[in-house]
Amino acid sequence: MRNINNLISTTVRSVIPPSIMQITRRPLRKAVSDFRAYRSPLFGKRALEIGGPTPYFDDRGVLPVYGILKSVDNCLFSTETIWTGTVPEGFKYHPKKNKGHQFICDGTDLKGIPSGHYDCLLSSHCLEHVANPLRALAEWKRVLTEDGLLLMLLPHKEVTFDWRRPVTPLAHIIDDFVRSVGEDDATHFDEILRLHDLSKTPEYATLEAFRTRCLENATYRAMHQHVFDTHSAIELMNYAGFQILEVDAIKPAHIVILANKCQSPENASFLAPDAAWRSRSGFMSDRKR
Repeated sequence: MRNINNLISTTVRSVIPPSIMQITRRPLRKAVSDFRAYRSPLFGKRALEIGGPTPYFDDRGVLPVYGILKSVDNCLFSTETIWTGTVPEGFKYHPKKNKGHQFICDGTDLKGIPSGHYDCLLSSHCLEHVANPLRALAEWKRVLTEDGLLLMLLPHKEVTFDWRRPVTPLAHIIDDFVRSVGEDDATHFDEILRLHDLSKTPEYATLEAFRTRCLENATYRAMHQHVFDTHSAIELMNYAGFQILEVDAIKPAHIVILANKCQSPENASFLAPDAAWRSRSGFMSDRKR
C-alpha cells in the first residue's frame, strides 16, 4: 500500500499544480516585483503551513521563505496523502532548521491549535482544493496573532488544466460558507469532468480514470473545487478580512498574495482596474481588465 501511494504521490507532484513542477524554479528576485516587500515582514516569524512542504518556499523556489522564518509547523488533512505518501511525525522543511510539529487535521478545522498562536500562515496551491474556502480562511485567521500575516499562492486558471472553467464567483464561495458546505461537496463535479483539460494531466490516461479520482475526492482532495484569477483571489481575501500588502501574478502559474489579518481592510487600490499588479502580471487575462 505504501509503495502504491508513494508512486501515486510522485506522479501527482509532477502535474499538480499542472506544468509547474516541470519548470525550472527561479530565484525570488526574478519572480516578483520586490524581494524586500516579502522578506522583511516575514523574517524571523513563527509560521504554520497548510499542506506543506512545497518546493516554492525552499531556497531554490520562487518564494524562498523557509530559510528566513524562525520556525514552521505544518498541517495535513490525513496521515497519508497522494503528495507526501505516509506523513512523518516531524515536519522537515529546511536542511538548516529544526523540524516543526506536524498536525493532522483538516485545514478548515485546525483543532488543537490555540487562537493567536502563529505570527504567519503559509499556503501554497492549497485553497483551490478546499470546498469551503471562507471557512478555511476564518480558521487561518483564528490561529494568527492580532496582526498576523498570510502568504498564499494559488494557481492562475489561465495556464492550468482549469483554463476552460469559469472563475468561481465570490457570491458562490459566500454561499458555500453560508450553507456550511463540507469537504465532501460535489457541486463542481460535472463542470470539472466537462471542462478539465486532460492533456495537462497525463497521469490520467482516460476521462474515466480522472472521473474515478474525482469520485474519491473526499479521500484524496486532488480536485480543484474552485478556480481563480488574480482579481478573484484578491476579492476573496478582502471579503475574508485580510489587508492586502503585496500582489504578484507570475509565471508559470502563481498568484502570490501577502496580507495581514485585519478587522476593516481597505483594498480598493488592489481591486481597481488600474492596480499596479495588473501591468506586472504574467497573465493576459489579468492585464485585459
